[in-house]
Amino acid sequence: MSLPLLKLGTLALKTLSKPVASRLKQAAYAPKFRQFVSIAQANHRITTRMQRRIYSHATDVEIRPLDEEKAVQAAVDLIGELFVFTVAGAILIFEVQRSSRSEAKKEEARRAELEAMKKRNEDLATEVELLRLKLEEVGQLAKRQGLAGLNKCERKRSTFDLSSEGKRNLVVDLY
Repeated sequence: MSLPLLKLGTLALKTLSKPVASRLKQAAYAPKFRQFVSIAQANHRITTRMQRRIYSHATDVEIRPLDEEKAVQAAVDLIGELFVFTVAGAILIFEVQRSSRSEAKKEEARRAELEAMKKRNEDLATEVELLRLKLEEVGQLAKRQGLAGLNKCERKRSTFDLSSEGKRNLVVDLY
């Protein structure tokens, strides 16, 4: 139930971040945004150099700066895209952390189950060993008291594999 609501919430957050980015673009003409013109100019120089290198054009040519209106618009676009990218990145990090916590819980449950199985295996091995000792004791008692019926039984050898990994075999003599 919580997973679909969480996914829906992250989708809503992504969707709501886009209008916020467009509001940032509308506020572009505020005086505080004029300080981002240098960021836009640097971005323009970097992208122009990269494009020239990609298309094998001359890279030593001077790059003309953008006029102020285009630089402000580029700065606003850059800030809007950066905001959307930051929100998407934060959501991605949140999703990865949530997924890793979920996997850690599953792994811990698997470990606990394995430990319970090992404990049960050891308990069964101990119980089988006790039964073997009791059976041996009954056999010795029968020999001492001369119970012919127990001595005439064919002796069988049984091997029990008590672990899923096959590490421990217990050999039990049955009368």
